[in-house]
Amino acid sequence: VQLQASGGGLVQAGGSLRLSCVASGSISSINSINTMGWYRQAPGKQRELVAEIARGGTTTYATSVKGRFTISRDNARNTVYLQMNSLKPEDTAVYYCTADLLVVSPEITTASRDWGKGTQVTVSS
Repeated sequence: VQLQASGGGLVQAGGSLRLSCVASGSISSINSINTMGWYRQAPGKQRELVAEIARGGTTTYATSVKGRFTISRDNARNTVYLQMNSLKPEDTAVYYCTADLLVVSPEITTASRDWGKGTQVTVSS
């Protein structure tokens, strides 16, 4: 699937941003999306999980964002959101949207992950 993220920008510490990511592609690929998530990569650091949400709504958060960020999804719109509140300078990074695809057939089960292009989030102190 193709993933298009938006909503990044520059914000002062304590502010909020909302990221959105829309998945597009064939009907079969869209229907095979299981978990969607957000990762981020700060300069000089490894890419890390921020939050993810399963198709049924189960969520997982990085410890550093718990209580400040909220991930949600609209399956009808093939969209995942990341509401980021109480932003800190250490949240500055490029944020990437992901979609985990699971295709199950009698012969084989395949799993894969698609990545979107990142969107820059900059938090000034």
